[in-house]
Amino acid sequence: MLNNKNKSDSKNLTDMKKTIFAIALMLFAVSAQAKTLIVYYSYTNNVERIVNELRSQIEADVVEVEPAEKGLDYAANNYAVGSAQIAAIRNNPNEAASYPAIDPVNVDMSQYSTVIIGAPLWWSNMAAPLQSFLFQYGKEMSGKNIGLIVSSASSGISGVESDAKRLIPDGNFLSPSLWIRSAQTSNAKALLQNWLQAIDYNNLISGIENIEQDIYRSITVYSLSGARLLADAESTASLPAGLYIINGKKRLISK
Repeated sequence: MLNNKNKSDSKNLTDMKKTIFAIALMLFAVSAQAKTLIVYYSYTNNVERIVNELRSQIEADVVEVEPAEKGLDYAANNYAVGSAQIAAIRNNPNEAASYPAIDPVNVDMSQYSTVIIGAPLWWSNMAAPLQSFLFQYGKEMSGKNIGLIVSSASSGISGVESDAKRLIPDGNFLSPSLWIRSAQTSNAKALLQNWLQAIDYNNLISGIENIEQDIYRSITVYSLSGARLLADAESTASLPAGLYIINGKKRLISK
C-alpha cells in the first residue's frame, strides 16, 4: 500500500503529465494559427521582386491580386486608367462599385495570424486593384497582425497606410511600415531583413505570448520533460528563457 507521501508524489506526477499534455495541445493549436499570408499586386514587377525576396526569408502563403480586365495599359496617357480608378474610390470609398473588379480569390483568413500586404503607390494612394481585395477581405482581418510594404518612385507612403487602415479598420498594424523606393528594389534583401527585425517578426509568429514575470511563493518548477528545477522557490528570476510547469498553481509561464 502506498504511504501518503508516495500517493502525493504519484498524484503530482499524474497531474504534471496531464498538464504537459494540455500544453502540447495548446502549443499545437496556437502554432497552427500562427501562419503568415502575403497579399500583393504588382504592375511594374517591383512589388513582385520584393515579395519573391520576402518569401526567401520567411515561410508564408502568397496571394497575387489580378485585375479582372486583362491587358490594361496603366502607363498609357500618363496612367489615365489608374488615375480614374483611384478617383472613383476617393469619391465613394464605401461603395463596392467604386472598386475595380479583380479575379476571384479563394483564401481562408481564419488560417492566418499575420497578413503582409505588398502595395504599389498610385497618386499617393494604394493601387486600386489591391484596394479591391482589401475591400472584400478587410473585415476578415480583424485582430490580425498587419504588415505593410509599399513600393513607390518618390512619394511618401502615408496615403497608402491610411487606405490600409480604412479598409482593415480592426487590424493590428505593425510599426513601422516598410517603404522601398523603386531605385532601392535591388537592395530589398537587406531592407526586408532589417524590417523583419524591427517588427520583431520571429517572436510575432512564435505562437506564444510573452507573459510578464510574476513572483510566486513556495512553488516547485519543472521543465517540460519533467525534471525538477526549483523547489520551494519564491522567484523564477534565476531561470533562463523558456517554458516551465509550475506545481501547485499549474501555470504555464514564458520568460
